Amino acid sequence: MRKADLVNTIADKTGVPKVDVLVSLEEFFKEVKESLSSGENVYIRGFGSFVIKKRAKKIGRHIKKNVAIEIPEHYIPSFKPAKVFVDQVKDNVNALPED
Repeated sequence: MRKADLVNTIADKTGVPKVDVLVSLEEFFKEVKESLSSGENVYIRGFGSFVIKKRAKKIGRHIKKNVAIEIPEHYIPSFKPAKVFVDQVKDNVNALPED
């Protein structure tokens, strides 16, 4: 499912105009990005958490030059689904017929 499909589905189910759904969705994404950029995690009960993870400094390899390079410690965004979310996906996927 792409963003356009998501907007269409939400608009159909709620009766809200597609442009309003798109604006709301874009604003949600913007707020999550801004919160994570400022070091603040985002917790959505029943859905999951958008969190910042710290990656430690490590040694990598430049393949073309065959030289070791140091990759400094850095932070990356991550999503951790809520247990309710994970359980619902497991139950629904397990109910699908196998080919």
